[in-house]
Amino acid sequence: MATSYPDRTNARGIWTLSDITKNIKTEGTFPDGSTRGLFNIGKPPDVDPVVTVEYVTIETTGNSVDFGDLSEGRNQNCSFGSFTRSIFAGGDPGPSVSNTIDYIQSSSLGNAADFGNLTSVRRGIGSSGNNTRGLFGGGATPTNSNIIDYITITSLGNATDFGDLSTAAMGIQNSQVNSTTRGLFAGFNDPGPATNVIDYVTIATTGNGVDFGDTTDARSQPAGICSSTRGIWAGGTEDATNGVIDSVTISSLGNAVDFGDLTTVSQHPGGMSSLIRGVFSGCDPGTAVIEYITIASAGNAADFGDCTQAGQGSGNSNGHGGLDVFDPRAPELYSPTGFPLASGGGVGDIALSLAGTAANRIEVFTVSTLGNTEDFGDLVIPTETGASVGSSTRAVVGGGYDPSADTDTIQYVQFSTKGNAADFGNRTNSVQNVGGASNETRGMFAGGETVNVVDYITIATIGNATDFGNLSANRAAPSGLASTTRALFAGGYEPSRVDTVDYFTIGSTGNSSDFGNLSAVRSQMGTAASSTRGVVAGGGSPSLVNIIEYFTIGSTGNATDFGDLTDARSTMKGSGNNSTRAVFCGGLDPSASNIMDYVTIGSTGNAADFGDLIAATAQINGVQSNGHGGLD
Repeated sequence: MATSYPDRTNARGIWTLSDITKNIKTEGTFPDGSTRGLFNIGKPPDVDPVVTVEYVTIETTGNSVDFGDLSEGRNQNCSFGSFTRSIFAGGDPGPSVSNTIDYIQSSSLGNAADFGNLTSVRRGIGSSGNNTRGLFGGGATPTNSNIIDYITITSLGNATDFGDLSTAAMGIQNSQVNSTTRGLFAGFNDPGPATNVIDYVTIATTGNGVDFGDTTDARSQPAGICSSTRGIWAGGTEDATNGVIDSVTISSLGNAVDFGDLTTVSQHPGGMSSLIRGVFSGCDPGTAVIEYITIASAGNAADFGDCTQAGQGSGNSNGHGGLDVFDPRAPELYSPTGFPLASGGGVGDIALSLAGTAANRIEVFTVSTLGNTEDFGDLVIPTETGASVGSSTRAVVGGGYDPSADTDTIQYVQFSTKGNAADFGNRTNSVQNVGGASNETRGMFAGGETVNVVDYITIATIGNATDFGNLSANRAAPSGLASTTRALFAGGYEPSRVDTVDYFTIGSTGNSSDFGNLSAVRSQMGTAASSTRGVVAGGGSPSLVNIIEYFTIGSTGNATDFGDLTDARSTMKGSGNNSTRAVFCGGLDPSASNIMDYVTIGSTGNAADFGDLIAATAQINGVQSNGHGGLD
């Protein structure tokens, strides 16, 4: 998908520097104007480490709220954040030290998923990074280490060697002090008493830490926060906890200067920041205090609120100084005037092809513009014959084959942010050949091999599926579509192919009702819907067919002839569609195909060529868009 607004790399013709500046600084629309800080409670007093992650909105004050859980409870872990992801790594879950890296989609709620592993098990690690790369520095393994390793935040995988700190150390600050280009580490314990060492690295390169200067006093395990220009460390310990806050100018070299004091002496606090405000959560010896400072103005911290429980943990945010303030604009989704292209029924125009044939590739295209797909990211695990549902902001894949066994996994991505999928939760069963349909609020997964089960999720809220009701019979490979109020599931096999069409009222729960029939028995069709009309295309009957038919969703009755696909094929699952156009992608014809063809939903007639998928793909989990007919 081409960039849809001008910047200095692509401006041409009538676009001028004034257009570019206005687009970026004046008319640009940002996600929601708030910064979310996340922290792991870590180790409450006198108990084992806990998995709890909580969050605050940094621009406001108030108590923290539960976010979800890490994969394991940890003491002395580290964390950092990009615009979209929150990373937690290493630490001491007891009885041994961990090398686990977890990640969370910071704009949502829910539990962490596995990212990969550090190059070695460590606790007391420092962290730093920007929107692209995250760094881990030092730590104890159990002996002190000078290791620096890094990850690319938008991908999944194990950390890679970056270089070495100037000295082996643990107790480095457990949260970020960095600009978009430079990362700082401080709070060294080498290996006995705390030191005042500050090292820095250039994030985009690899190499060893370089001397920056000294903190105002020797300490280990302070919290770090930053704006784009100023780095701040607060608390920490040298034999006894302290409440000192000091600061540096990140782009220079030199010693830290006194900033003020915390309201309470703190070791192991977690740090979170916007470009304006720094927030410190929890501490050792075990309090639940949250306090804040204004980064640009030296002075003492003030009360922010409280954690749900006392603890010593690590924190991060999606708005700290390592992030380019204009970066979250997701330029591929924005218009030349700087205003975002709207999403939802009638206006959404972005579509995702959600993997298949044991691949994990997600591809993206614009429904209104003919052309080939581009790479979007990857599913957490490769699946095929699952089902997809989606809202105007999120696409979700549930169930399928993974490729060694049937799975109950549910995964999701945000339309506005290219990148890999994250864990959503689990279905009520593990089956393949599932059907999916959704409106803005609720996504339904129906049928599958030898079952009539229908379960549902609330798309905006991460969690497990809940029982909805049943299809009229055990049925595999039903093809789903929806209006804002009604979901239809057409065809499939039970075990012979059928022409049955069932429907549900999405806002309630219960069993299906009879809608009508297809013109012939079929399974594994492509589907699309406007707010009033549902379209089904292709399928196996048992031979492959190119038939396209349609229904008026608000009534009941049999399918009516629409036209033909450009070739006979099946296993397309859904379509990329807006209110006027449906694009049917891939499938079997009889081998895996990269064909994309389209129809105008409101008329009748044969399909025409749209473009090509990146690679031939069959058994697609679904093609989902942010403008289908189920959306308001």
